[in-house]
Amino acid sequence: MNPRADPADDFLLQQPWLPVCIDGCQLLAKSWFGDAEYHVLLTDMQGVWEERMDAAAIEHRAQELNRRLRATVQAFFSHLREAAEPWLSGGGGGEAQMCVWRRDGVMTLKLKSELAGLPFHWEFRCGPAPVSLVCAQLVRPLLAMSRLLHRQVEELGELLARKDEEIQDYRENGATLSRERLQTDVFNKQLYTEDFIQKNLPVLRSDPSDTPGFNADLQQLYSAVTARRAALHKRRRPQETHGDPDRTEPPEPEPPAQTTVIGPDGGDPENQNPSGPVDQNPGTPVGPGGAAQVRAPAVGATRPAERQSSKPKKKKVGLFR
Repeated sequence: MNPRADPADDFLLQQPWLPVCIDGCQLLAKSWFGDAEYHVLLTDMQGVWEERMDAAAIEHRAQELNRRLRATVQAFFSHLREAAEPWLSGGGGGEAQMCVWRRDGVMTLKLKSELAGLPFHWEFRCGPAPVSLVCAQLVRPLLAMSRLLHRQVEELGELLARKDEEIQDYRENGATLSRERLQTDVFNKQLYTEDFIQKNLPVLRSDPSDTPGFNADLQQLYSAVTARRAALHKRRRPQETHGDPDRTEPPEPEPPAQTTVIGPDGGDPENQNPSGPVDQNPGTPVGPGGAAQVRAPAVGATRPAERQSSKPKKKKVGLFR
């Protein structure tokens, strides 16, 4: 997960999709309300829309839609949450009214209620959700749910096969059923799957009430899948922030190049060896007795004793003289 991602995405991820009916429009909705911010996600299985608002944006819109009301942003947000949450959770809005308005790819939920004896208006102006958000909030959790359900079916099939073997053992040892209606056929996974699809697929296509439905069992499974994913994100976030091997860090600045002092008679710097203990290239001064003077590589300014030489040069040590 990107460490710069909005934390509200994590909170929203842990909320289940809930079937809601607003103004006769069947939707799946999930919403998260913080202290003074919210994030709403809607889908009608034809598109996905979202809106996220912080305290400053909420205050600006509240003043825009309610010019007669003067209140703090906390007061506006507290009333908005109280009036909108029942609608967005599928329970109806009580005294508050909500309608759906679509235009230019934007889905707007218009809310009308009463605050301090005066009309209070609000609009959830939901624009198209980005693909990354749809994948994180809907596609990946649904794929994880399908894998879990498939694994559950596999394990149930294996359990039924073992039960058939157990029943067969009872029969071979003389056990009989006291009621014939309890007798079942041996479980055949392939035949059962084909028969199940043949019987239920037409019903699923013809029943509009199941398009967009998330029943209680699916909501519980979705919450379990997303809770585990959110926990993994929390554990990975410090590593991604400080030690992500995939992150491209800016290169460290190179240390300033070390320079070697050139004698007053001039020496070729390309033939000098600044890393060696003794400078034996042209331009290295030689002291009395023919001993070469040792100079450590210097950075920046040099010492006065190295700038000036009070004694004449007798010879130079090197390939060229």
